[in-house]
Amino acid sequence: MTAVPSIDPARFLRDELAQASPDLMRDLLTTFVNALLSAQADAVCGAEYGARDPERVNRRNGYRHRDLDTRVGTLDVAVPKLREGSLFPEWLLERRRRTERALTTVVATCYLLGVSTRRMDKLVRTLGITGLSKSQVSEMAKDLDEQVAAFRTRPLDQGPYTFVAADALVMKVRENGRVVKVAVMVATGVNTEGYREILGVHTATSETQAGWLAFFRDLVARGLTSAGPVGLVTSDAHAGLVEAIGATLPGTGWQRCRTHFAANLMSATPKSSWPWVKALLHSVYDQPDAASVHAQFDRITDSLREKLPSVAAYLEDAREDILAFTVFPKACWRQIWSNNPNERLNREIRRRTDVVGIFPNRDAVIRLVGAVLAEQHDEWVEQRRYLGLEHLKQCRTALVPTTFDDKEDPLTIAGAISA
Repeated sequence: MTAVPSIDPARFLRDELAQASPDLMRDLLTTFVNALLSAQADAVCGAEYGARDPERVNRRNGYRHRDLDTRVGTLDVAVPKLREGSLFPEWLLERRRRTERALTTVVATCYLLGVSTRRMDKLVRTLGITGLSKSQVSEMAKDLDEQVAAFRTRPLDQGPYTFVAADALVMKVRENGRVVKVAVMVATGVNTEGYREILGVHTATSETQAGWLAFFRDLVARGLTSAGPVGLVTSDAHAGLVEAIGATLPGTGWQRCRTHFAANLMSATPKSSWPWVKALLHSVYDQPDAASVHAQFDRITDSLREKLPSVAAYLEDAREDILAFTVFPKACWRQIWSNNPNERLNREIRRRTDVVGIFPNRDAVIRLVGAVLAEQHDEWVEQRRYLGLEHLKQCRTALVPTTFDDKEDPLTIAGAISA
C-alpha cells in the first residue's frame, strides 16, 4: 500500500524559508526524519495512523524520543511505539551508539591533533551536539586503532636503511590505580631512496636494555636488515640502548647524539666556562674534512687539559662515540649529527600529548603517538629527499670498500660490512 504524505513538502518548505529560522536545516531534517519514521510505522501496522482498515495488523502506542547527532546538530527523533513488538529504524539509528560516523571522524581527528577529552564536550557543543561524555570521546578515538596497528606492523621493505636514529620519551599513564611513567621508544631511518621513514614505536615500563632489545628485535623481524645492514645508529648514550644496538645490529656503527652529548658535557663543566667550551665543541663539527675534525678535537682537549682537566677527560672518553660520523662523506655529516634527527619529531609528539596529560592506559599512548607518527611518515614521503641519491651511494660505498652492483646477494654485502 502507498502511504499518503502527511505534509505538503512545497508549502512546508516555503513557510520555513519565509521564517528564516537560524536552525532551519535542523528543523527541516527533524521533520523529514519523523515523517519517514511515521511512514515506516504505517507500513508495519498495515494501515495509516488513525485509519480503520481490515488489513491492519498492529497499532501505535505513542512515541519514544531519541537524540540523533548529525552534522547539523542533535535532532529530537520521535520513534513510533507499537502495541505489539517494537519498531527500531536500523537505517537511521545504531544500537548503543547513535553518533553519526561523520562525527566520529571529527572527534577522532581532534584527538589526533591533541585536543583533550575534557575539551571535546565544549567543542562538539559548538556544532550543536549535546551530551557527549569523555568516555564516548575515548570510545570514538579507538577507530584509529586499526590504522595505527597496520602502520606499526608493516614490513620494512624499503631498505637498506643506511642511517637509523632512536630515542625515547616518557609519558604518564594510569595503571593499577596510580600514575606511572612509561617509556615510548621511537625509531626513524633513511631508506634506499633517501627519504626518512618512521620505523616503529614501542612502549616499555622503563628505558632498560630489555625494553630496547624487544623493540630492535621487532624492527629486525619486520625487515630492518633484510636488504642490507644498517650503517650507523644515532642515539643518546643510554647503556641499555647501546647494548641493545650491539646485540641486534652487529657490525653497525654508533654515533652519540650531538644534542644529548652537549647537555651531558654542560653538566660536567663549570657554569662560567660553558660558553667558550661550547664554542670549542662546535668548532669540531665545522671542519672541512675528517682529518681536520680529529686534529681540531686534539687541539681542544690539549687546551682544556690544563684549565679544565675533568672536561678534557670527559671529551677524550667520548671521542670515538661523537666522531663516528667522520667515516662518511662530508656531504652527509649534517644529516647525521645536526642535532638528534628525532628531536624535532619529539617536539611534535610532545605538542600533541602534553594536552592530554595523563593517559588512561598504554593503548591510548600507542593510539595517539602512533597516529601522529603515521601522519609525519606521510609528510616525509611527500617532501624532498633527506639525503640525495648520490650522497647516499657515497655513504654505502664508504661502508664497503669494494664496489658491488645492485643484484649482488644482500647477505654477501652484509658480511662485507660486518667484517
